[in-house]
Amino acid sequence: MRFVLDGEVAQIDHLVINRGLGMYLVETKNYAGNLVINDHGEFTVEYDDVQFGIESPIEQSHRHGRILERLLEKLEIVGRTQKQPELFHMVMLHPKARIQRPDAKAFDTNNVIKADQFPSWHGQFIESKGVGTILKAAFNMRSLETIREWGEKLKRQHRPADLMALPDFMQPKVMASARPVVMAAAVPAQSTVLAAAVPPPAEERAPEPARRLICTHCGAKISYAEGKFCWNNAKRFNGQQYCREHQGVGG
Repeated sequence: MRFVLDGEVAQIDHLVINRGLGMYLVETKNYAGNLVINDHGEFTVEYDDVQFGIESPIEQSHRHGRILERLLEKLEIVGRTQKQPELFHMVMLHPKARIQRPDAKAFDTNNVIKADQFPSWHGQFIESKGVGTILKAAFNMRSLETIREWGEKLKRQHRPADLMALPDFMQPKVMASARPVVMAAAVPAQSTVLAAAVPPPAEERAPEPARRLICTHCGAKISYAEGKFCWNNAKRFNGQQYCREHQGVGG
């Protein structure tokens, strides 16, 4: 289940509600290599001769548990004694996983188990709590109907992740030298009339009539030399061009 509270995300692989003892937060991991846990609770995965340090799934579960505790308080999920259910954390690995553990006195890894060990682990876990803890849990026990209600409340708080969202390492990077994109502002309708009065660039304008190789008097086609003579004497020909026969008329 995926919960989002105050901008923080709790991704809990499996959440098991026990009527008396509390809730189990189960982190599931599937490593193809050997899992090595040292005396300081640091996790490493070995693939042949290569080693990769990984985030502690135990610390990860505790971090998600703190978010869940706040969510339980918000949803008013409490036992008969008005106490929140106690949270228990465990890491479950593939049955064929290979685990190298430290000495139990240095770092306790009893809550790191293989999936097929859960029934026996659960029995040992109950026994380890002792009679006093079990009796206290019995006083805080809720009915099955109440447990179902809790489950429905929590299910409604589930916020699925956006499957189309890219992971962080695939997010496009913003270049520092990139120029900002300037968005075109909305142009009022009345300014289209003003825009029409603005002359187009010189290269888009139609050729001036004075530059056409056509005689203004008779409309006949003239040579470039005839036109150039008239253009060089624009004052004499009033900016027009004429064939050689009618240059006297225009002049």
